[in-house]
Amino acid sequence: MAHWLMKSEPDVYGIDHLKADGTTLWDGIRNYQARNYMRTMAIGDRAFFYHSNITPPGIVGLMEVVEVGLTDPSQFDPQSQYFDSASKPEAPRWDCVRLAYLATFAPLLSLDRLRTEFSPEELAVVRRGNRLSILPVPEACATRLYELLSAPG
Repeated sequence: MAHWLMKSEPDVYGIDHLKADGTTLWDGIRNYQARNYMRTMAIGDRAFFYHSNITPPGIVGLMEVVEVGLTDPSQFDPQSQYFDSASKPEAPRWDCVRLAYLATFAPLLSLDRLRTEFSPEELAVVRRGNRLSILPVPEACATRLYELLSAPG
C-alpha cells in the first residue's frame, strides 16, 4: 500500500464534503506530474487529505483509493472550469481516481507543525514553493504522520 498527500481547498471540496458524499472522483487535475502520480495509484492506497489555501493549511483527514484508471469527465464538459478542448474522448489527456472517506482528524496537523517534524527531503509538502496538488508520501513518513495524528495535543 502506497501513501499520498492530496490537496484541496476546503471551500471548493473539503473533508466535510467527502464525509457527506462517502466517495468522490478526484477530478480537475491539470498538472501532468500530479496526473502521473494518480496513474500509479492502486486500490487500497491511502491518501492524507490536505486543506490548502486556508489558515492554517494542513492534514485534516484520510482517504482510500477505491477505483483507479478512470477518465476525468470534466475535460469533456464545456461548462466545466476544467474543460480541455484539446482532449478528445478517443484520446483523453486527463485521468482521475475515486476516493472513499476514512477519517477526519481534529485538530488538523498544520503545515507549521509538519515543518517542525519533517525536512523538505522527507516530505515534499513542507518544501517552500511546492504547489503540486498530489504528492507521494514515503512509508517512513506515513508511519510518523499516523503517530502524530494519533498523539494527544
